[in-house]
Amino acid sequence: MRLSDLILVFDEGTTSTRAMLFGLDGSLHGVSQKELTQHYPRPGWVEHDAGEIWERTLACARAVVERVGADRIACIGITNQRETVVAWDAQTLEPLTRAIVWQDRRTADFCEELRAAGHEAEIQKRTGLLLDPYFSGTKMRWLLDHDERVKQAARKGTLALGTIESWLVAKLSGGAHVSDASNASRTQLLALDGAQFDEGLCDLLGVPRRALPEVVDTQGRLAEAKPDWLGRAIPITGMVGDQQSATLGQGCLSVGNTKATYGTGAFVLANKGSELPRSDNRLLGTVLYQQGGERTYAIEGSVFVAGSLVQWLRDQLGLISSAAETEALARAIPDSGEVVIVPALSGLGAPHWRAEARGVIAGLSFSSGKAQIARAALEAMAHQTYDLAQAFAADGAEWTGLKIDGGMSANDWMAQDLADMLDLTVERPDFVETTALGAAMSAAVGAGLHPSLEDAAKHMRGRVTSFDPAMDAAIREERLARWRKALAAS
Repeated sequence: MRLSDLILVFDEGTTSTRAMLFGLDGSLHGVSQKELTQHYPRPGWVEHDAGEIWERTLACARAVVERVGADRIACIGITNQRETVVAWDAQTLEPLTRAIVWQDRRTADFCEELRAAGHEAEIQKRTGLLLDPYFSGTKMRWLLDHDERVKQAARKGTLALGTIESWLVAKLSGGAHVSDASNASRTQLLALDGAQFDEGLCDLLGVPRRALPEVVDTQGRLAEAKPDWLGRAIPITGMVGDQQSATLGQGCLSVGNTKATYGTGAFVLANKGSELPRSDNRLLGTVLYQQGGERTYAIEGSVFVAGSLVQWLRDQLGLISSAAETEALARAIPDSGEVVIVPALSGLGAPHWRAEARGVIAGLSFSSGKAQIARAALEAMAHQTYDLAQAFAADGAEWTGLKIDGGMSANDWMAQDLADMLDLTVERPDFVETTALGAAMSAAVGAGLHPSLEDAAKHMRGRVTSFDPAMDAAIREERLARWRKALAAS
């Protein structure tokens, strides 16, 4: 083994941040995790403390590095919650306000204004994205319009705007302002075939180009962490948005390979190769990764609420004490008793894109209890995924199988329900944290430790478990009919 034989991954998610150590064979050598505080100042608003994200991410990194020694760390990979916007002072590297999280819906009216003015078709053609508060650009504009510290920094020329990987790299490096192409493609400010952020798109959304980072590859020598943080200078050689990272971690490196990640939200990506992704069914086009300036693209369907629905049942309603409890409850009953949940707690994502939609629990009766509601919450994952499968098929990207990952996918009942409702074989890796693995693969390639992503996948991916469909077609259709009825009510 090399002296520097481990890859340090920062996996900065929505509800927690982690540091993980990977070997070049994909083995896991250490994990440290801390929860992040969720701020909900108004209905539809979701915020994070950017300073807390940095401090807790650094604490996690130090915890795992101290166990093995800084000399063992060959490079750093970063994967992150996408679309979340941070504003900071480029000179002091201090956040100017709370980060606006990807789930936040405060810019719905601005998106509607742009849509009413006829801009959506051109924005979708150029960026692959629809007009929705989900994406970063309108969040940046909101901060410029409403936050006095952000306005002042913009006037002084010290404003830095970016997504989470940009923020972490700025802090780690002492000021480098970069964004990898996979994250940059989620802002609505980058044309899919444009090398850097687009002046015209910036002007349309009212975001100053000078405050934005340089767009760089997802693999390569991208920046360097200062020795102050982890004991020695360490190159940052991989940066990739969480859903693209999971796609790489699943080994979806050929055109048509498809994966679904079930975390806070649910995200399905299909590899489109070098072809610019276009959709007539309200799916998204995005950059999967960029190496040497050359891009590989994906088509994506994004569902806003997945694991966060289970968290809501636990934290807000108190129906369960842990997420793991849902599997036992689902198995304890033969069906949901006609209870259906439409988890539009922050609007509906693909393929509906209804920012104003709200959650619905339908079909309640005196026989409904926490088991029926918990099972309906899990069934909602398959129902939402089914809608995405229909949209992908209509866009000529029909699924022949599905690779799943993320925290929720560890639930065997849910994995089988997906196979049953989709009528497809579902494959789950034994190591479900493929988001972090994809960042490790990217960093390994960027540092020259593996010659290609294909080689990294060959050496770093582990075994898989398959779930084959076994549901009667009549039961499937009955469930889908109830889902469509509840969906209309949302």
